[in-house]
Amino acid sequence: MKSSDLTRPFYFLWTTQTAANAADVLYIMALTVLVLDRTDSLVSAALMPLMRSGAQMLSSLIAPLLINRFKLSNLLLMSQVGQFLLFIGLAVYLQFNGEASSFVLVFLLVFVMSFLDGWTTPARNALVPRLVLREQGLLKANGLLSVSDQIVQFAGWGLSGIIVAFMGASPTLLLTAVIYGLAAVFTLGVKEPVRSEVFEKELNAISNPISEIGTSKWHTLTEGWKMIWETPRLRVLTFMDIIDMLGASIWVGAFTLAFVQVALGQGEEWWGFINAAYFAGTIGGGLLVLALARIIGNRYVLVMMIGMAGYGVLTALYALNTLPFVALILVMLMGPFAELSVINRRTLIQQSVDKQLLPKVLSAQASLMHLVFCISLLGMAGLAEYIGIVNLYLFAAGLTILALLVGLLSYRAFRDQADHTHIIR
Repeated sequence: MKSSDLTRPFYFLWTTQTAANAADVLYIMALTVLVLDRTDSLVSAALMPLMRSGAQMLSSLIAPLLINRFKLSNLLLMSQVGQFLLFIGLAVYLQFNGEASSFVLVFLLVFVMSFLDGWTTPARNALVPRLVLREQGLLKANGLLSVSDQIVQFAGWGLSGIIVAFMGASPTLLLTAVIYGLAAVFTLGVKEPVRSEVFEKELNAISNPISEIGTSKWHTLTEGWKMIWETPRLRVLTFMDIIDMLGASIWVGAFTLAFVQVALGQGEEWWGFINAAYFAGTIGGGLLVLALARIIGNRYVLVMMIGMAGYGVLTALYALNTLPFVALILVMLMGPFAELSVINRRTLIQQSVDKQLLPKVLSAQASLMHLVFCISLLGMAGLAEYIGIVNLYLFAAGLTILALLVGLLSYRAFRDQADHTHIIR
């Protein structure tokens, strides 16, 4: 696959998203340390990720209204600039007020920033098909974004801890503001093709007549949801995502720590080893997808199924294993299979709907996935009390296999070209 499949604006998109993700990790770490130091309350610290998830879910719900009004590149710029300005305000406020800072105001600013961030991922993933020259470049583009996401997650948490410890929480927030500013500047280079801009304006003019403003707003909000329901391939992929996401929370810190202590009989240091091995595996998986892009070709469904099968089996083996070093190997092997599944599934979704309607579909899916993940967190925590941590991991493995079976039983949805009636090529 030639590098010319990817355009200059795509590389700007790749760069701005990597910078923004790094800033997210850094500021979450800094604020968590700040809240813990001043309140000595885990509950207060836990409020932040909960508020972030809730704000992003609400943002995804109303994102279609903004997508109808603005170009995706402009929407991304508004999000990055808004987050940068809000974060400058947050950093300056904490720097000057110190111990007297109101955490109500801090959490409010975090909520608004997360709200602005809520449409970033749908906009990014919807921009990708517009910024590749050939459809074959989609897999490579998604692979590059996935690798950078995983590298930021893998290296970001460790490095951010060192930076916070060395500089202190407040100066780290100022550094984060600089990174947000760079992300906003790089976003200026993300330009959509003129053909897409003209077509989008025509589409919006048709779908939003002035005489039916109320109706068009409701239609805009629900259009992505209707598309998911009415398109068999999208419906199957979304259902598979939901089932898979229900088990995804087992890799949240509290569950992995409990497994390390109970099943492996190790201390917190092995919790860090397991997390590092998992992220290293996902990075390797993303690189594997890039290396095999030419071989994979258009066999997205087959490779996605292989990825899910491998991930499900390895998760079950991990649950049954009691040897720490074997656990590290299993977790590292999970990464490539997980990435094969996720990257190919994302590519299939991007190919299953017209590029102009894709942002609304992705916004609907994003809000749904945020909700499912919150339900998963609460449900898995309760379930662990009844069946134990080992059985919880077996249950999660079963969910992945169930999602695979749904895909296999619905294979016709991937094969039948009649399902592409909504796609404009």
